[in-house]
Amino acid sequence: MTHIADSHDVIEVRGARENNLRDVSLDIPKRRLTVFTGVSGSGKSSLVFGTIAAESQRMINETYSAFLQSFMGSPARPDVDALHNLSAAIVVDQERMGANARSTLGTATDAYTMLRIIFSRLGEPGAGSALAYSFNAEGMCPNCEGLGKVSSLDLDQLVDRSKSINEGAITVPNFSVDGWYVRGFAESGLFDPDKPVGDFTAAELDDFLYKAPIKIKVNGINTTYEGLVVKVQRMYLTKERESVQPHIRAFIDRAATFAACPDCRGTRLKPAVLESRIDGRNIAECSAMQVSDLAEFLAGITAPAVGPVVANLRQTLDSLVEIGLGYLSLDRESATLSGGEAQRVKMVRHLGSSLTDITYVFDEPTVGLHPHDIQRMNGLLLRLRDKGNTVLVVEHKPETIAIADHVVDIGPGAGPAGGRIQFEGDVAALRASGTLTGRCLGHRVAVKDSVRPHTGQIPIRNASTHNLRDVSVDVPTGVLTVVTGVAGSGKSSLIHGSLPQRAGVIVVDQSAIRGSRRSNPATYTGLLDAVRTAFAKANGVKAALFSANSEGACPNCKGIGLVYVDLAMMAGVAGVCEECEGKRFTAQVLEYRLRGRDISEVLAMPVSEALEFFTEKAARAVLERLNAVGLGYLTLGQPLNTLSGGERQRLKLAVHMGSGAATYLLDEPTSGLHLADVDQLLALLDRLVDTGNTVIVIEHHLAVMAHADWLIDLGPGAGHDGGNVVFTGTPGELVAKSDTLTAQHLRDYIAID
Repeated sequence: MTHIADSHDVIEVRGARENNLRDVSLDIPKRRLTVFTGVSGSGKSSLVFGTIAAESQRMINETYSAFLQSFMGSPARPDVDALHNLSAAIVVDQERMGANARSTLGTATDAYTMLRIIFSRLGEPGAGSALAYSFNAEGMCPNCEGLGKVSSLDLDQLVDRSKSINEGAITVPNFSVDGWYVRGFAESGLFDPDKPVGDFTAAELDDFLYKAPIKIKVNGINTTYEGLVVKVQRMYLTKERESVQPHIRAFIDRAATFAACPDCRGTRLKPAVLESRIDGRNIAECSAMQVSDLAEFLAGITAPAVGPVVANLRQTLDSLVEIGLGYLSLDRESATLSGGEAQRVKMVRHLGSSLTDITYVFDEPTVGLHPHDIQRMNGLLLRLRDKGNTVLVVEHKPETIAIADHVVDIGPGAGPAGGRIQFEGDVAALRASGTLTGRCLGHRVAVKDSVRPHTGQIPIRNASTHNLRDVSVDVPTGVLTVVTGVAGSGKSSLIHGSLPQRAGVIVVDQSAIRGSRRSNPATYTGLLDAVRTAFAKANGVKAALFSANSEGACPNCKGIGLVYVDLAMMAGVAGVCEECEGKRFTAQVLEYRLRGRDISEVLAMPVSEALEFFTEKAARAVLERLNAVGLGYLTLGQPLNTLSGGERQRLKLAVHMGSGAATYLLDEPTSGLHLADVDQLLALLDRLVDTGNTVIVIEHHLAVMAHADWLIDLGPGAGHDGGNVVFTGTPGELVAKSDTLTAQHLRDYIAID
């Protein structure tokens, strides 16, 4: 392995062993763009995120006072011999942006703050200072408290009127008869807790349901009493739906109806703010404009008093447009942005930063991007580099690998078969290297000679969700259909807005899998049942012993393997359980063996190894499906909250593949897949179609488009420049007859004889 000359111009990594890394040593050039490649599970993230970024952030934490560090926790040092010449690392990942209903694209980028300053100086009539235009401060609508929506509750979902409070009349989750909440109602003295709620007087019912907070004593303890509806709205309805536990979310869906606030009409702001205008528009109308249109509107504001603020705001908006997010609006709630959109918004924030010589770490920044948009993303990565920063990118797309100054290829395989440096150097040398990545870089796919015949069609009529323009289209059945178009063209609005409600449609998306921190591939797929049965049979004991959620759990960590320390106002800190050493089970359970392995060793196996280990038919059926979707490197006991969006999607697909014929709807299944793995995915999709299923894929990957039986292309652009079906037909017809953005890129990609 060749090393770049030792100096302060390189990040030196020596002896990295985090996760599956095999004593990796390398030099990464600073102030350059380095792309890390390799198959899923090869060790890219372990090197970039788990070693370099983690150690940089740990060392920064150590500069804080001992008092602050006691609250922040002390992350473990990565398993590496030495790291030299690190700079401060900023991780720009695909984690969705906070589940806070008060956070919008405008507040997350400070664009709304700048807009408030402009309105506070130029708005006619003036409404006051910049804070007076904030829906999170002085400007909030008093009726909805700045949320823009009000909720109404179905009382029959909260109360069984035939029962008294002591008999369990309150049916809200977490309100048990012997719990503190219900005791507060029963001992309030405002009504008889043994009287059926249906017999309450009007005044008693009003006190029970709607009374504003008052101080009372329960068993001599001072507490606050509030009506049941008031309490439920405060506890459950002010939170973003996706942030609450599944049973609470189901209750909200069942009991609550949300509508735009009638006072502010969803704008979140009080009347005086909405009356303040610039060139005929108020701040809510500006926030609701498409970002690209708002940029044009601001071009007409030339008042010297706001010149610098307008210039800064236009720079932020222009960056959003450049990165392919011009179709969004500033009033878009942050929590509704996709992972890829969230990552690009974070990137815009960093482009405006005055900091230099920072290490920026990106996790697949091309997720959710059409080839047309990837070119713009590449430009922004290069801009970050040219400001004097080190840019490290984990990526699979050849378009982004192509712009790298330096490439590090890790492999050769996944899990135990990976973790080694296969190549270091520039892109030209990678192409000539003979590594799996190098061989795949020049990969081209021919359009199919013949496509499968349709067996029928699913009609979509007059779709007008978001930017769709009264779209009608027929989706063929019995074939592989790929829906394409630039980001924001209307693909998801068309498909997710029309198909999931239909019978027999299975949505296999990348959303988080709801479950506790105990959940892992073995529990989620049902594989653990077969594993427990095999252990029980081999040892002549109960199967429940081999569940970390049941009798066999370590009593100290309750089967989680970690001990959590609650830090009250800050995020908790987790440490490995000292009693079971993270193995999750009691010492007695770990003495039982199946073919020489204990239960913790089996759960630590990758899927591929488990396939060789298990002879039991029930276990093998699940493992074969997991391997078929490209998850052979995942360990059976890996916590689900550590999986990427693409991995979660493939896990869900493996579960659903065991069911009967259906219509499968997949959203970007190539996320996180190496070029070589895309062929395996295409073979899997073919298998699904050939066994009688209909497969509909929203996808940007050109190899998937070329492989389709039928294409539906939306556009021609994004936002209000999109929303139309610009082509339907076979890939061959698209290449031969169309000139859409998709057609242009597919023509460049395919092999033409």
